[in-house]
Amino acid sequence: MDTLKNLPVKSTSPTTILAIETSCDETSLAILECRGGLKSPRFKVVENIITSQIPIHRPFGGVVPNLAKREHMKNLPILWEQISKRHKLSAISHIAVTVGPGLEPALWTGIEFAKTKSKELDIPLIGANHMEGHLYSNWLPKKGKLPRIPFPAIGLVVSGGHTILLHMTAIEKWTVLGETLDDAAGEAFDKVARLLKLPYPGGPEIQKSAERGNPNAIPFPRPTLQQKNYAFSFSGLKTAVLYYLRDNPKTKKSDIAASFQEAVVDVLAKKTERATQEYKIKTILLCGGVSANKPLRERLAHTAKKLKTKFFVPDLEFNTDNAAMIGAAAYIQLLQKKNLPIEANGSLSL
Repeated sequence: MDTLKNLPVKSTSPTTILAIETSCDETSLAILECRGGLKSPRFKVVENIITSQIPIHRPFGGVVPNLAKREHMKNLPILWEQISKRHKLSAISHIAVTVGPGLEPALWTGIEFAKTKSKELDIPLIGANHMEGHLYSNWLPKKGKLPRIPFPAIGLVVSGGHTILLHMTAIEKWTVLGETLDDAAGEAFDKVARLLKLPYPGGPEIQKSAERGNPNAIPFPRPTLQQKNYAFSFSGLKTAVLYYLRDNPKTKKSDIAASFQEAVVDVLAKKTERATQEYKIKTILLCGGVSANKPLRERLAHTAKKLKTKFFVPDLEFNTDNAAMIGAAAYIQLLQKKNLPIEANGSLSL
């Protein structure tokens, strides 16, 4: 990582970051006022604008990278104009941009836009990790209140392309306990939705269908649940749904959706519970796009109550890809005087 020796954090006034997120199919700009050190960072979301591309990609059943790039190129100047009209850009101390992981054509669009604005305004540019953004979204205001998160903590990051379980001893110190071996939870939701002929994105559609179904109707497998590790694998579960549909074409779609969703939630929740007990955890953190799933939120909230630990999940606005979380990740890097290379890195992870 490059150092940020020339980008000081002032203690008496907020560090104001303008963040840009274009890793996939949301174009987002945000302004964050950031205060405090690593032990207690405090964020005020001044503005967080998100433009979704879902209607563009829905006919294709998933995100088309070149279409995503085209939409980002169209949306970025529009969002920038909105931000510029409502806020004094002279107050901005840093510009942050997602450099990975994500779709490289989409990432490059945001990076090139950020480079141009950084040069025009003579404002330092910070490269931020998208997955760290999801993790640090737990420190953004929740229902207007700033969260106080005790450590050690377990972080469960569940998004379209990643499923990661972290053991955190401080906000900037963690160990990856396990991650996905193949399909992430979000990918599995999208793929099973296509099997069920449900629209993209799959997560919300499966949840909607599952509300009318029986989660115990079909005993789908719980991949890796019996293994004494924290790895995740959902490819086999997706295949099990495929074969079940082939052999049982008259089964109610809602029962299949509900039983599939129950299997995913069961794996995520039980592995998180085991890690919480093993590492004597004080806090469970849930984040990422899949954390918008209501049964998953409820299950982990119940787990935390049972184990007498705290449970945090961001407000729904910050579950999806958004620039506010990128600003938070950039600030944590700034406090550590670290920077990521300003180049697209689709394979970057935690």
